[in-house]
Amino acid sequence: MRTEVCIMGGGPGGCAAALRLSALGVPCVVVERARFPRDKVCGDALSGKVMRSLERLDAGLAAEVKRDARAMPSWGVVFVAPSGRALRVPFSRETGLGEAPGAIMPRLAFDDLLFQRAKRSPGVEVIEGVAAEGFDRSEQGWTITLKGAAEGPVEARLIIDASGANSRFSRHIARFPMDPRQHAAGVRAYYDGVTGLDANGFIELIFLKDLLPGYLWIFPLPGGRANVGLGLRSDVVSKRKVDLKATLNGLLASHPQLRERFAQATRIGDIQGMGLPLAGKRGRISGDAYMLVGDAAHLIDPFTGEGISHAMISGAHAADVAAEALRENAFSAARLGAYDARVWKRLGKELAISARLQSLADKPWLFDFVVDRANRNPALADTISSMFNDLDLRERLRRPGFYMDLLLGRGARA
Repeated sequence: MRTEVCIMGGGPGGCAAALRLSALGVPCVVVERARFPRDKVCGDALSGKVMRSLERLDAGLAAEVKRDARAMPSWGVVFVAPSGRALRVPFSRETGLGEAPGAIMPRLAFDDLLFQRAKRSPGVEVIEGVAAEGFDRSEQGWTITLKGAAEGPVEARLIIDASGANSRFSRHIARFPMDPRQHAAGVRAYYDGVTGLDANGFIELIFLKDLLPGYLWIFPLPGGRANVGLGLRSDVVSKRKVDLKATLNGLLASHPQLRERFAQATRIGDIQGMGLPLAGKRGRISGDAYMLVGDAAHLIDPFTGEGISHAMISGAHAADVAAEALRENAFSAARLGAYDARVWKRLGKELAISARLQSLADKPWLFDFVVDRANRNPALADTISSMFNDLDLRERLRRPGFYMDLLLGRGARA
């Protein structure tokens, strides 16, 4: 089978690339090892950035997601400091009016909607339920060997790798480095009967002293259900010998901030685990005739855990650069470096800010201090909101005076 672009992975990043390529008139093949609908262990939050990315790719599909009964409209996020004091950050100044900027929807449903739309798009061919096991590079492009596939190998001029945190291509072909300090382990489960869920679908990120530098999340879903989980840096998990599933059970049963809310709750299904490659130093996310997208490029926000929008944003950029490279018949690492430049221009500032915020979680007193200051200083609250709501980060964040104002409790300078 011959095509212009082979997309490895049919998650949000791969589907975003496929939808964008279809719009540009570039044929592609999507290779997905699972059969949809398939579950993805995740927090299920679709931030404002996700919804805006989806609207740019396919406005009709975005509207379909918003109307879906399995989605819970979400108007903001609540950060709970180790002290128990909370910072409530709305996605919109008019919470509850009009259409919510974000949503919470099980990945089982969201990913399937996206995948089925990609399958129906002109120029997109999907090979489902088959894993790629070999990648051979020649002057003509790539030959991708598929395990047990009747179709035989896929021959493509370019690869867009969107195959996730455990990407074989990213690890063994691109040799993208994995830093244990920039990787998190997480677990999540669904619960029924949790009390105190926000009526406006605010997601909760709870930074418990027992769990730092990680956090616990509670994301409300329709029908009184909730997605509940926790994440912790992998190096810390190893050093402390933490059993994350046992830790989640223990915190929900006994922690003063949680036990009453979960006293009558019932878990639905098993607790499941995941790996989260966090964004760190700016490594190369492209090379000769390939580009890495989403989790395969380690683009998860190190503070909030935001990953879906970053996969979709990078997938769309990869498609744009692929179309340009095909027109020019130029696939060198130097040519595809344009992809790196676009991704880091779009995401670099907020990921750097997130890295700074993540460092606060190692120091409970400092995290408490910042939450207290943010409750009195709208500048920091706006910063955090912008990471979820796709707003341009304020230029003042690059000025040392902003942080001095924060420490002194003054209003932000213009």
